[in-house]
Amino acid sequence: MDAPAHGSGPPTDRPERSRRALVAGSVGNFIEWYEFGVYGYFATVVAARFFTPEGGSEAEALVRTYASFALAFFFRPVGAALFGRLGDRVGRRPVLILVIVLMTAATTLIGVLPTYATAGALAPWLLTLLRVVQGLSAGGEFGGAVSVMTEFAPPGRRGLYGAWQSFTVALGLLGGAGAAALLATVLTGAQLNSWGWRLPFLLTLPMGLGALWLRLRLDETPSFQALRTQTQAQEQAQEQAQAHQARQALPAPPAREVAKAIALGAGRVMGWAAAGYTFLVVLPSYLQSSLNATFQQALVATVLANLGFAATIIPAGLLSDRIGRRPVMLTGALLVTVLAVPLLNLLQDGGTSTGLKGAAVFVAGAIVGLMAGPGPAMLSEMFPTSVRYTGLGLAYALSNAVFSGCAGLIITKTIERTGSVDIPAYYAAATCAVSALALLTLRETRTDAGAEHVQEQKRQAEKES
Repeated sequence: MDAPAHGSGPPTDRPERSRRALVAGSVGNFIEWYEFGVYGYFATVVAARFFTPEGGSEAEALVRTYASFALAFFFRPVGAALFGRLGDRVGRRPVLILVIVLMTAATTLIGVLPTYATAGALAPWLLTLLRVVQGLSAGGEFGGAVSVMTEFAPPGRRGLYGAWQSFTVALGLLGGAGAAALLATVLTGAQLNSWGWRLPFLLTLPMGLGALWLRLRLDETPSFQALRTQTQAQEQAQEQAQAHQARQALPAPPAREVAKAIALGAGRVMGWAAAGYTFLVVLPSYLQSSLNATFQQALVATVLANLGFAATIIPAGLLSDRIGRRPVMLTGALLVTVLAVPLLNLLQDGGTSTGLKGAAVFVAGAIVGLMAGPGPAMLSEMFPTSVRYTGLGLAYALSNAVFSGCAGLIITKTIERTGSVDIPAYYAAATCAVSALALLTLRETRTDAGAEHVQEQKRQAEKES
């Protein structure tokens, strides 16, 4: 189901409303990915603090850390379904306010958790519980943020506006990497492992309060307001016996059609999810555990990869408004498929210069940006207003649960068992190859602005007849 895309709302919408929606939608995303980045960058430290009982091995502790990481991702689809349903029924704004409160609270509490040395076996369970809350809230974040940004977008600008969602992912990961790098520079190893790792998590509190203030000032989207207005008109026209049915939102597409679109959407972004986490989050632990890099060297490589990622996201989104989502995303998927192994081999080669290694990780991140830029708008355009929050949120969450959340676990465990240090490249290339096939089925909808409301009216008329 590649649904005709929505319009940008009534002509009375002022540009500042669109800009306010862009900022309010983006800021929660920044916090979410800042935290996930921090957790990934400090994976080895977290493993030592929470998952290493006396006599346990470091490798096994790292696997358990990534298992907790993956668990949070598997709760994202639950959050996407739960909060998506609420967002499609009561509005985008109240649900986005709720999820930013949950995300901020869970992340801040990680910063004050007792470690294994203090609380014993209770410590990893408490950490895992907070990761579950983060997964639920993160699942509700993406669908709402992208719905807000694209539903407020001016005609012909959905790709650009949606790209800001991905751009704030890059900023969040860079913020996490920057915080980790700063702490690794100013603190000794003992201080970092003792209490310094807590500081990036505690920093989420003031950021979350700022995000909450922005979202409290956010207006409901024009598309949802139009949907609610039409629903209210239907309620007034219905007889009392039909009141309960009339209170429901405009009829959604058949459940089977929505499920098919969710599965197809997940396939189209699985390469983005897998390659993104492989190159942007898992990279530090991989470089340390498999290539014997120092913590500082691994963070520098990650910063370069995220800079490359950030550099191409907005241009890719803008380009997709001109030539389409499919060619831009397909180019990114095919480039990862072809170049993942050669780029990783450059990092493995001891004779490769530092400059060339830096260029390799920068290029790897930049290629992922080609998929991430148009991705949010592409998903948004696959679903009508009545199921958009739920549909695009579930497609993204399912893909991330399987191919991002499990990336660290799969890569670490497979390298441990096979001894092959090429596993990250194989993983990214294989998933991007599948995404390329799914993207070939994509029908372009970037020029269909304004058609969605007409389609919903037609669907309602057909049902009543």
